[in-house]
Amino acid sequence: MGELKYKRVLLKISGESFCKSGGFGIDGEPLASIAERIQQIRKLGTQIAVVVGGGNFLRGETFSKSSHISRHTADYMGMLATVINACALQETLEEIGQPTRVLSAIEVSAICEPFIRRRAIRHLEQGRVAILAGGTGNPFFSTDTCAALRASELDANVLIKATKVDGVYDEDPIKNPKAKFFDKLAYRDVLNKNLRVMDHSAISLCSENKIPVIVLNIFQKGNITKALLGEKIGTIIS
Repeated sequence: MGELKYKRVLLKISGESFCKSGGFGIDGEPLASIAERIQQIRKLGTQIAVVVGGGNFLRGETFSKSSHISRHTADYMGMLATVINACALQETLEEIGQPTRVLSAIEVSAICEPFIRRRAIRHLEQGRVAILAGGTGNPFFSTDTCAALRASELDANVLIKATKVDGVYDEDPIKNPKAKFFDKLAYRDVLNKNLRVMDHSAISLCSENKIPVIVLNIFQKGNITKALLGEKIGTIIS
């Protein structure tokens, strides 16, 4: 095993990773698979903060367009969806012996702590996985922007965006098998080429704070470990 290149990582997991492809809600199998991956990289000595999305239940922006519910309320509903995912991931991690805390940007005191920067850092230093729920706590911001914000606040060495594809392509590789794969991109390339990796605000935040972003497939065994050891995997944006 090589030497860790990144000591503190912010792992961004989309809500869709919690269910089977094209599914809805939470499936036990992908959930257990994600928990095992997190436990494996924790054993390397990495400090791990996790930001979870809520798209397996509800996407605020999409939902507000297809209903009579305002964007503000729909976004708060999406934040609650991330709390559901965070609690499910916490229970699964603790079941396999990994101490975990959920810290939420919106107050849900019965099941999680409020997000306080110093408290989150303390959990990381104590070897706990810190799952950050509730997005930024504000409507109109995506969980990608939340991931970039929390990575900056917690002084993370890298932001890993865990997806179901191998990295960044110029088009959707599922729709177009001939889509071009990028193994390396500059922050400005993502903005200039208008690549749909993360929101522009998320990329700008990472650029300002010099946090590299690695986009990879979380379900391929060993991918995250390789990324943390500095091996070439997925797409690196820096």
